[in-house]
Amino acid sequence: MNDAFNRWLLRWQVRLLLVFNRRKAALERVDTLLAIDADDVYALATRAHLLSSLGDREGAVAALERVIAIQPQHAPGWFNLGFLREELGRIDEAEQAFRQAIAIDEKFDRAWYGLALCLIRQRRFDDAVVALKRNTQLQPMSPYGWYQLARVHVDRQEPEEAAKIIRHLRKFEPKVAAQLERETGLVQPQS
Repeated sequence: MNDAFNRWLLRWQVRLLLVFNRRKAALERVDTLLAIDADDVYALATRAHLLSSLGDREGAVAALERVIAIQPQHAPGWFNLGFLREELGRIDEAEQAFRQAIAIDEKFDRAWYGLALCLIRQRRFDDAVVALKRNTQLQPMSPYGWYQLARVHVDRQEPEEAAKIIRHLRKFEPKVAAQLERETGLVQPQS
């Protein structure tokens, strides 16, 4: 009972410290939680978040690798790992993590988007189009996938496809459409 109460109290302290943006103090409490139970997935995921926000992305990756070792079927853990690996420039490893998240949860729209970003960085535009189309199917009102898809079409020398996306975006994200017009030079007539 004492262990359970201590863990509850430490988690409560972590939340309170985060409210006041006291990340280092929160990290100390998280490390205390991990001393009690090294396999505490909540504590490991929180540790990864805190380390990343404090600039220690390698440490965050290590914490997330521990999360997925404990819960290999946890799609968000794989996604977060992919996100950090991509930030660190470990593109092949990031791609693998995003693909694993998708294998677990085929409708994980952010994993499709992360995968697409990796494929774009690898200049694998045909594969990126597939991932971005899936992302936009799952999140049709989010401009991010549409924006990247238009950029990939421009890179593939398909200005007419990019123009279609700009027209589509103008209906619900006119600022993003205008940004694409400026960046690509594909000015579309107003309808």
